[in-house]
Amino acid sequence: MKPRSPSIFDVPATAAALPYPALASAIEDVLRDPTVAVPPRMVLPVGQGNSLFVMPAHDARIAITKIITVLPSNRQRGLPPVQGDILVFDIQSGQRIAVLDGPTVTARRTAAVSLLAAQKLTPGLRGPMLIVGAGDQGRAHLEAFHTGMGVREVWVHSRSEASAQALVLHAQSLGMQAMQVSDPNKVVLDCAWVMTTTPALEVVMTTAPAPGAFVSAVGAFTPQMAEWSAPVCQALSHTAMLVVDTRDADHEAGDLLQAGVNVAALPTLGDVVCHGAQKAMGPKAGQTVFFKNCGWAGWDLAAARCAVAGLLA
Repeated sequence: MKPRSPSIFDVPATAAALPYPALASAIEDVLRDPTVAVPPRMVLPVGQGNSLFVMPAHDARIAITKIITVLPSNRQRGLPPVQGDILVFDIQSGQRIAVLDGPTVTARRTAAVSLLAAQKLTPGLRGPMLIVGAGDQGRAHLEAFHTGMGVREVWVHSRSEASAQALVLHAQSLGMQAMQVSDPNKVVLDCAWVMTTTPALEVVMTTAPAPGAFVSAVGAFTPQMAEWSAPVCQALSHTAMLVVDTRDADHEAGDLLQAGVNVAALPTLGDVVCHGAQKAMGPKAGQTVFFKNCGWAGWDLAAARCAVAGLLA
């Protein structure tokens, strides 16, 4: 067998390989695949508020390792806060077959996870969407829900007016109605969809979402981080359907952990996908869904599957 040169996916190529509906479907396939193995990710602090992530995973055909840095302070430097790559290997030969752009995969697969949760739990929901945080995750969630759920109207809040305006303009370029809002807590009750995608350096949401709304809380991925206030999360634990992405959230879901919620008792997205029909797992009529999206290397494995499918054929 001759050595092969890996396919290098730059930002545009990585994005093109990961359309949101197909990526959400690939994520569902990963959750149903018994050959998938995902050990706990390593998160190494590399300075105040900065982290190095090492996230491996594999299935029966490929193995991946995601290596990224997350530096919120990079915004002040004019640099992306997330940087790095995903290496994809052929299980049979051990050869590296592809390198994907890490930030692009991270943004798109996270939004696709939120999309899959919405497809399973609130498929008929309609109304405006509130996006809190106008960075890469905010943009990806806007695109994913516009494409996958038919969202036509979006309200954007960001600490950076320039970022908020840029996302508003992007939404308008997609044919959506869009506007900037100065205080998300004053409009959250008017929104069917709520995506919080901030750096989670401080609590921003202090008002509970509307009954029947779908929330994806994305920004907080350590016990010390939170976007939603503890009183709101405590109240939601009694009234809403709370779902976490994976069991890793048991020690990572800062919003819920700081509110004293027993995260280990909550269903995961895998429970919803694999056992939902048997357990009639879904919200009651008019019940809010609060989905805690912390991140998992299995989502990156799903993205790699999409990107390299043609290379393995």
